[in-house]
Amino acid sequence: MKAVCKMVFIKTKLFIREIEGFFFTIFFPIIMLLIFGSIYGNKPSDYFGGFGFVDVSVPAYIGMIIAITGFMSIPISIASDRERGILKRFRILPGGSMIAMVSWIIFYYLITTIGTAGLIITGKLLYGLRFTGNTLIIFLLYSLSTVAFLSIGFLLASLMRSARSANAIGMSLLFPMMFFSGAIIPMRSLPASIKHISVYLPLTYVVDIMQKGWFGGALHSYRIDLFVLSGIVVFSFLIAKLTFRW
Repeated sequence: MKAVCKMVFIKTKLFIREIEGFFFTIFFPIIMLLIFGSIYGNKPSDYFGGFGFVDVSVPAYIGMIIAITGFMSIPISIASDRERGILKRFRILPGGSMIAMVSWIIFYYLITTIGTAGLIITGKLLYGLRFTGNTLIIFLLYSLSTVAFLSIGFLLASLMRSARSANAIGMSLLFPMMFFSGAIIPMRSLPASIKHISVYLPLTYVVDIMQKGWFGGALHSYRIDLFVLSGIVVFSFLIAKLTFRW
């Protein structure tokens, strides 16, 4: 446990120096909230079921933070460590590979949670963010969503040969997905043609489950989301385990 904590601490210091990942995980969603919040405000609207723009956007932006971790932070960082030979050092140490994996999961979960907390605090302080769901349920839904995208991140990291390719591929997948999944533009505002595409995007299910959980939706309303995200966890971790290169 001591080794895991030490590695998480070291990973945190290194992450702060990775300007790109640090900015997009911690600050980008807050900047988005400030921009759109200043334009639309958070006045309750029938269009959003009696809630405001910020109320609806924050759970969607949480999905965006989760996706950034999975598609950018993890693949780029691990691919970079592989290029520098750091992963091979873990491999030769007793229990090194297990320590590394546990440390990565803890670290990226914490970083994602810090970004999420900053977003929620900003929304509450500046726009009176409303939450009508169950705290425990939204925590569990958030954790499932995060683990699902961590597993995707490890899968991508296992396939990327370099940090440069991880960055290029991660961003080329991430940004279209954010626009087509309802993470940036509300799903109800998207044209029908885009909605047909969105069902194939994992972020769509995170945004949907977070919004329904945020407003206290019944379990049956997001059972498909639970099934899809659980399947992603199993499939991605399994493939990552079979293909991961140290």
